[in-house]
Amino acid sequence: MDKEMVEIFKGKLAEKKAEILEEVGKTLNEMTDQTTNIPDPNDRATVESGRSFELRIRDRERKLLSKIEEALGRIDEGTFGICEDCGEDIGHKRLEARPVTTLCIDCKTLQETQEKAKGQ
Repeated sequence: MDKEMVEIFKGKLAEKKAEILEEVGKTLNEMTDQTTNIPDPNDRATVESGRSFELRIRDRERKLLSKIEEALGRIDEGTFGICEDCGEDIGHKRLEARPVTTLCIDCKTLQETQEKAKGQ
């Protein structure tokens, strides 16, 4: 992969990282602002359900943030876009769809097939 493409992916990853961190800040502010006592049980349940949903989203984003950091590390090491299983280049379309990926489409398909076989 040429240097220009790597820089494009680096920019996309950095942008996504900033977006996630901004959302974390908003969530933290919203949750600390909602410290009022809600007497109605239905309203309280609605608020708690919303908080729970928000926290699940933030947990998924926390995991994605870790993967983004790893991808940025691979860019710095010069291994970004190379499959960690077979060593071949990961396709451009796959990287566009999922820039944090570490597997080419063939290795990912094989991994998923093996996981399905274990689950049956």
